[in-house]
Amino acid sequence: MKASGWEFRYRFWILLGLYVLGFAAPWDRWLHLDGAGPNTHVWARLATLLYKGGAGMTMGAAFNLVLAAGIALALAGAWLRTWGTAYLSAEVMSGEAMRGEGVVADGPYRYVRNPLYLGAWANLLALALLMPPSGAVFALVTVVAFQVRLILGEEAFLRERLGEAYAAYCAKVRRLVPALRPRVAASGARARWGEAALAEIFMWGVAASYAALGWQYNARLLLQAVLVSLGVSLVARGMRG
Repeated sequence: MKASGWEFRYRFWILLGLYVLGFAAPWDRWLHLDGAGPNTHVWARLATLLYKGGAGMTMGAAFNLVLAAGIALALAGAWLRTWGTAYLSAEVMSGEAMRGEGVVADGPYRYVRNPLYLGAWANLLALALLMPPSGAVFALVTVVAFQVRLILGEEAFLRERLGEAYAAYCAKVRRLVPALRPRVAASGARARWGEAALAEIFMWGVAASYAALGWQYNARLLLQAVLVSLGVSLVARGMRG
Protein backbone atom coordinates (compact mmCIF):
# COMPACT_ATOMS: atom_id res chain seq x y z
CA MET A 1 0.00 0.00 0.00
CA LYS A 2 1.42 3.35 -1.01
CA ALA A 3 1.65 6.37 1.28
CA SER A 4 -0.85 9.21 1.05
CA GLY A 5 0.00 12.78 0.18
CA TRP A 6 -0.42 13.70 3.85
CA GLU A 7 2.11 11.09 4.91
CA PHE A 8 4.57 12.31 2.30
CA ARG A 9 4.16 15.92 3.38
CA TYR A 10 4.81 15.14 7.04
CA ARG A 11 7.23 12.26 6.50
CA PHE A 12 10.09 13.93 8.38
CA TRP A 13 8.06 14.36 11.57
CA ILE A 14 6.50 10.91 11.30
CA LEU A 15 9.94 9.34 10.98
CA LEU A 16 11.28 11.45 13.82
CA GLY A 17 8.45 10.18 16.02
CA LEU A 18 9.24 6.57 15.13
CA TYR A 19 12.91 7.08 15.98
CA VAL A 20 12.03 8.69 19.31
CA LEU A 21 9.81 5.74 20.20
CA GLY A 22 12.62 3.37 19.23
CA PHE A 23 15.03 5.05 21.61
CA ALA A 24 12.51 5.51 24.42
CA ALA A 25 10.79 2.09 24.16
CA PRO A 26 8.02 3.25 26.55
CA TRP A 27 6.33 -0.15 26.45
CA ASP A 28 9.27 -1.64 28.35
CA ARG A 29 7.93 -0.07 31.56
CA TRP A 30 5.13 -2.63 31.51
CA LEU A 31 6.54 -5.49 29.43
CA HIS A 32 10.11 -5.55 30.83
CA LEU A 33 11.60 -6.80 27.57
CA ASP A 34 14.98 -5.09 27.70
CA GLY A 35 16.23 -5.58 31.23
CA ALA A 36 17.83 -2.89 33.36
CA GLY A 37 21.22 -1.23 33.69
CA PRO A 38 23.51 0.94 31.56
CA ASN A 39 24.22 -1.77 28.96
CA THR A 40 20.71 -2.63 27.85
CA HIS A 41 21.31 -1.32 24.32
CA VAL A 42 21.80 -3.43 21.19
CA TRP A 43 25.51 -2.60 21.06
CA ALA A 44 26.18 -4.35 24.38
CA ARG A 45 23.80 -7.22 23.60
CA LEU A 46 25.50 -7.99 20.29
CA ALA A 47 28.95 -7.71 21.86
CA THR A 48 27.92 -10.12 24.61
CA LEU A 49 26.63 -12.61 22.05
CA LEU A 50 29.93 -12.44 20.16
CA TYR A 51 31.91 -12.81 23.40
CA LYS A 52 29.93 -15.86 24.48
CA GLY A 53 29.63 -17.32 21.01
CA GLY A 54 32.79 -19.39 21.16
CA ALA A 55 34.79 -17.33 18.67
CA GLY A 56 37.63 -16.77 21.15
CA MET A 57 36.94 -13.04 21.22
CA THR A 58 37.45 -10.85 24.27
CA MET A 59 34.62 -8.59 25.40
CA GLY A 60 36.60 -5.53 24.37
CA ALA A 61 37.21 -6.95 20.91
CA ALA A 62 33.51 -7.79 20.59
CA PHE A 63 32.54 -4.21 21.48
CA ASN A 64 35.06 -2.92 18.93
CA LEU A 65 33.76 -5.19 16.19
CA VAL A 66 30.17 -4.05 16.69
CA LEU A 67 31.34 -0.43 16.84
CA ALA A 68 33.33 -0.84 13.62
CA ALA A 69 30.20 -2.18 11.93
CA GLY A 70 28.25 0.83 13.22
CA ILE A 71 30.86 3.26 11.90
CA ALA A 72 30.87 1.53 8.51
CA LEU A 73 27.07 1.64 8.31
CA ALA A 74 26.94 5.31 9.35
CA LEU A 75 29.58 6.29 6.80
CA ALA A 76 27.91 4.27 4.04
CA GLY A 77 24.55 5.85 4.83
CA ALA A 78 25.98 9.38 4.88
CA TRP A 79 27.87 8.89 1.61
CA LEU A 80 24.96 7.28 -0.22
CA ARG A 81 22.53 9.98 0.95
CA THR A 82 24.93 12.76 -0.02
CA TRP A 83 25.67 11.23 -3.41
CA GLY A 84 21.96 10.88 -4.14
CA THR A 85 21.03 14.33 -2.85
CA ALA A 86 23.81 15.92 -4.93
CA TYR A 87 21.96 14.90 -8.09
CA LEU A 88 18.38 15.11 -6.85
CA SER A 89 18.91 18.45 -4.99
CA ALA A 90 18.19 19.19 -1.37
CA GLU A 91 15.03 21.08 -2.28
CA VAL A 92 13.42 18.04 -3.85
CA MET A 93 14.78 15.70 -1.16
CA SER A 94 13.25 17.64 1.75
CA GLY A 95 10.25 19.24 0.04
CA GLU A 96 6.75 18.66 1.32
CA ALA A 97 5.22 17.89 -2.09
CA MET A 98 6.11 15.23 -4.62
CA ARG A 99 7.86 16.63 -7.66
CA GLY A 100 8.74 15.15 -11.02
CA GLU A 101 10.53 17.51 -13.41
CA GLY A 102 12.31 14.66 -15.15
CA VAL A 103 13.96 11.28 -14.74
CA VAL A 104 17.11 11.52 -12.62
CA ALA A 105 19.64 9.16 -14.23
CA ASP A 106 22.95 10.28 -12.79
CA GLY A 107 25.10 9.37 -9.80
CA PRO A 108 23.67 6.51 -7.74
CA TYR A 109 20.40 6.61 -9.70
CA ARG A 110 22.21 4.78 -12.50
CA TYR A 111 22.59 1.79 -10.15
CA VAL A 112 19.42 1.81 -8.02
CA ARG A 113 16.18 3.79 -8.04
CA ASN A 114 16.05 4.67 -4.34
CA PRO A 115 19.57 5.35 -3.02
CA LEU A 116 18.30 7.87 -0.45
CA TYR A 117 16.22 5.24 1.30
CA LEU A 118 19.06 2.72 1.24
CA GLY A 119 21.29 5.33 2.84
CA ALA A 120 18.65 6.05 5.47
CA TRP A 121 18.37 2.33 6.28
CA ALA A 122 22.15 2.03 6.72
CA ASN A 123 22.00 4.98 9.11
CA LEU A 124 19.06 3.41 10.94
CA LEU A 125 21.03 0.20 11.48
CA ALA A 126 23.86 2.22 12.98
CA LEU A 127 21.53 4.15 15.29
CA ALA A 128 19.74 0.95 16.32
CA LEU A 129 22.92 -0.07 18.15
CA LEU A 130 22.14 2.62 20.73
CA MET A 131 18.50 1.59 21.17
CA PRO A 132 17.16 -0.99 23.63
CA PRO A 133 16.55 -4.26 21.77
CA SER A 134 12.74 -3.95 21.67
CA GLY A 135 13.04 -0.34 20.54
CA ALA A 136 15.47 -1.33 17.78
CA VAL A 137 13.06 -3.97 16.49
CA PHE A 138 10.21 -1.47 16.60
CA ALA A 139 12.20 1.20 14.75
CA LEU A 140 13.53 -1.17 12.10
CA VAL A 141 10.09 -2.59 11.32
CA THR A 142 8.08 0.63 11.41
CA VAL A 143 10.60 2.93 9.71
CA VAL A 144 11.32 0.51 6.87
CA ALA A 145 7.60 -0.25 6.41
CA PHE A 146 6.72 3.45 6.31
CA GLN A 147 9.51 4.27 3.88
CA VAL A 148 8.51 1.40 1.58
CA ARG A 149 5.06 3.00 1.51
CA LEU A 150 6.71 6.31 0.60
CA ILE A 151 8.64 4.62 -2.19
CA LEU A 152 5.47 3.11 -3.64
CA GLY A 153 3.72 6.47 -3.45
CA GLU A 154 6.59 8.34 -5.09
CA GLU A 155 6.97 5.81 -7.87
CA ALA A 156 3.24 5.82 -8.62
CA PHE A 157 3.36 9.63 -8.82
CA LEU A 158 6.38 9.59 -11.13
CA ARG A 159 4.86 6.97 -13.40
CA GLU A 160 1.77 9.13 -13.81
CA ARG A 161 3.77 12.35 -14.20
CA LEU A 162 6.60 11.19 -16.45
CA GLY A 163 4.95 8.33 -18.34
CA GLU A 164 7.04 6.17 -20.65
CA ALA A 165 10.35 7.82 -19.77
CA TYR A 166 10.05 6.75 -16.14
CA ALA A 167 8.64 3.34 -17.05
CA ALA A 168 11.66 2.70 -19.28
CA TYR A 169 13.99 3.77 -16.48
CA CYS A 170 12.25 1.43 -14.01
CA ALA A 171 12.59 -1.44 -16.46
CA LYS A 172 16.38 -1.06 -16.38
CA VAL A 173 17.15 0.04 -12.81
CA ARG A 174 16.02 -2.01 -9.82
CA ARG A 175 14.06 -0.43 -6.98
CA LEU A 176 16.20 -1.38 -3.97
CA VAL A 177 18.92 -3.82 -5.06
CA PRO A 178 21.90 -1.89 -6.49
CA ALA A 179 23.49 -3.12 -9.67
CA LEU A 180 27.26 -3.62 -9.82
CA ARG A 181 27.48 -1.56 -13.00
CA PRO A 182 25.45 1.41 -14.31
CA ARG A 183 22.19 0.30 -15.91
CA VAL A 184 21.51 3.54 -17.79
CA ALA A 185 23.65 6.16 -19.49
CA ALA A 186 24.43 9.33 -17.56
CA SER A 187 22.34 12.34 -18.55
CA GLY A 188 25.10 14.80 -17.73
CA ALA A 189 23.54 16.51 -14.71
CA ARG A 190 25.88 18.48 -12.46
CA ALA A 191 26.31 17.31 -8.88
CA ARG A 192 25.79 19.96 -6.18
CA TRP A 193 28.05 18.57 -3.49
CA GLY A 194 28.07 21.55 -1.14
CA GLU A 195 24.29 21.75 -1.05
CA ALA A 196 24.06 17.99 -0.57
CA ALA A 197 26.55 17.95 2.31
CA LEU A 198 24.58 20.66 4.11
CA ALA A 199 21.35 18.75 3.57
CA GLU A 200 22.88 15.61 5.07
CA ILE A 201 24.47 17.20 8.15
CA PHE A 202 22.66 14.77 10.42
CA MET A 203 23.98 11.72 8.59
CA TRP A 204 27.55 12.98 8.68
CA GLY A 205 27.12 14.01 12.31
CA VAL A 206 26.12 10.46 13.22
CA ALA A 207 29.11 9.03 11.35
CA ALA A 208 31.51 11.52 12.97
CA SER A 209 30.06 10.84 16.42
CA TYR A 210 30.56 7.10 16.10
CA ALA A 211 34.08 7.46 14.70
CA ALA A 212 35.26 10.04 17.24
CA LEU A 213 33.42 9.05 20.41
CA GLY A 214 32.55 5.39 20.01
CA TRP A 215 35.90 4.26 21.41
CA GLN A 216 34.90 5.60 24.81
CA TYR A 217 32.25 2.84 24.93
CA ASN A 218 29.68 5.26 26.28
CA ALA A 219 26.31 4.83 24.57
CA ARG A 220 24.81 7.78 26.44
CA LEU A 221 27.59 10.10 25.22
CA LEU A 222 27.10 8.84 21.68
CA LEU A 223 23.37 9.46 21.88
CA GLN A 224 24.00 13.01 23.11
CA ALA A 225 26.28 13.63 20.12
CA VAL A 226 23.58 12.26 17.80
CA LEU A 227 21.05 14.65 19.35
CA VAL A 228 23.44 17.57 18.77
CA SER A 229 23.71 16.50 15.12
CA LEU A 230 19.93 16.41 14.90
CA GLY A 231 19.69 19.89 16.36
CA VAL A 232 22.23 21.28 13.90
CA SER A 233 20.39 19.62 11.01
CA LEU A 234 17.07 21.12 12.13
CA VAL A 235 18.64 24.58 12.20
CA ALA A 236 20.07 24.01 8.70
CA ARG A 237 16.68 22.75 7.54
CA GLY A 238 15.00 25.89 8.88
CA MET A 239 17.56 28.14 7.15
CA ARG A 240 16.86 26.41 3.83
CA GLY A 241 13.19 27.19 4.35
